[in-house]
This record gives sequence, C-alpha cells and structure tokens, in this order.
Amino acid sequence: MALNLPSPAEVKSIFFTDSYKSNILTPNFPGNFALKRKNCGAVAGRRVSCSVQVPPPPAWPGRAVPEQNLKTWEGPKPISIVGSTGSIGTQTLDIVAENPDKFKVVALAAGSNVTLLADQVKRFKPQLVSVRNESLIPELEEALAGVEHKPEIIPGEQGVVEVARHPDAVSVVTGIVGCAGLKGKT
Repeated sequence: MALNLPSPAEVKSIFFTDSYKSNILTPNFPGNFALKRKNCGAVAGRRVSCSVQVPPPPAWPGRAVPEQNLKTWEGPKPISIVGSTGSIGTQTLDIVAENPDKFKVVALAAGSNVTLLADQVKRFKPQLVSVRNESLIPELEEALAGVEHKPEIIPGEQGVVEVARHPDAVSVVTGIVGCAGLKGKT
C-alpha cells in the first residue's frame, strides 16, 4: 500500500479504514508514524479506504505588502468627521483635542446644531464644513464672522459627501444616523 502524503507536520488528520483485524496500520509514511484503526464495524472483503485532510493555509500568509498609491502624510493624521455635533462626533473631537500631535481635523459635517459647529470650527480649524440644513448657512456664517481661518461651506447632502471624500483626509469618522453616511461615488 502506498500513499503520497504531505509532510506529517502539514497533515491535520487522516482517516483510514480497512477490513483487517489489527488496530495498528503501519504503511510507509515519511516521518515514522503509524495509524490506529477506528472501530468501524465489519467490512465485507478486503476493502481499504483512506482520506487525508491538509489544513487550510493560514489566514495571514506572513508578510503584508502595502498597496500602491496609498496616501501618506507627515505629522498628525488628517481626518474628516461626518456628524461632528452628535455623540460620536463630539467624542471623536475630544480625542483629537487630547492628541493634537496624532490627529488633525480637515473637514466637519453637521446636521443643524450651528452653534456647536461654529465652536468646533473655531477650535479645530477645518478646511471644509457642511451643514445638512441649507437654510442655516447664514447663521453659521454670522457665527464665524470674526474667525481668521474661514472654511469652505457646502450645504446639504452634497456637503456631507464632500466632507467624507475630502482629498486630504486619510480616515473618515461617520457618526450620522442610518445609511446617510454611506453614499457611493457616482
């Protein structure tokens, strides 16, 4: 009986049944190991069957290769925040404030809390800001009247999309309800 097997270290399990009475099977395997027969009941004739299970390759093959054309940056990681005035957005900005050497806000999008958004703009100085409700733009502009660094303001859904795909942002934190933050490129 001859079996072509991978090395014993690569074999996860072997199932071998035959009609012999012996419990130990000693076919010629590389690596000097023997197989113990399972009690399979009576088998008519001299039938032998064998199956070998080789484990799947590892999920991580061992070496990561960076993708081509990945964005790189010097200094703090540039991020965009969609939903900056909500719970997730304000907590994210708290982390940014605690780690100014690690993160930099490049764009903010908010729903209707213009007062809080204006405070965030004054503190984090983003390049782009969006307010979902277009009628609140004059109120935001008034709140930012004395600000030295005024961001570009894009209203509505298009503004949210532009914040999410800001060219300088390496990561986007999305903290808005439902699928509103999942608009694809068209």
